Amino acid sequence: MLGSRIKVLRNAKNFTQEQIADKIGISRQKYARIENGVNSITLDTLSKVAEVLDVTVGDITRVLDETPAVAYRVEEEGGSSKKIFDMLDLFYANKHMFEKLQQRDMETQD
Repeated sequence: MLGSRIKVLRNAKNFTQEQIADKIGISRQKYARIENGVNSITLDTLSKVAEVLDVTVGDITRVLDETPAVAYRVEEEGGSSKKIFDMLDLFYANKHMFEKLQQRDMETQD
């Protein structure tokens, strides 16, 4: 879901995958795998993508807060749905940690 959202935002800005990859310091192939959902994205990379696209991380991750139009099928242990949910859990943990760090930074600036 995140990869698709990033792709939509990239296309809206008329950037190629190679342009984004160059700006964030990764290969075009790795970036393409992120957009295609093959590779997960780190919080650091997500932040860099957001900066290049001139959006917030929240603009990208908002797709995760939307209600899916189709219910997920339950698969056997280790299936692709489980991997997706594991990745989402990891993402939300990183998102929570990022928000705490932002709050701490704002408190130390005061």
